[in-house]
Amino acid sequence: MSGSTKTMGMVTLGALVLTTAYTVALGSNGWLWFAWIVLGLVTLGLVAAGDS
Repeated sequence: MSGSTKTMGMVTLGALVLTTAYTVALGSNGWLWFAWIVLGLVTLGLVAAGDS
């Protein structure tokens, strides 16, 4: 796994923590979760591209 993929993974994990904290504190925001899912899919794409 390259450095950029690890960085993207950490950003994705951090975004999950922030999104969860926002949801607990202020209530659910669909767009925020949608953005996190897109970020997660991009990260998975980077991981898959790095494995091939």
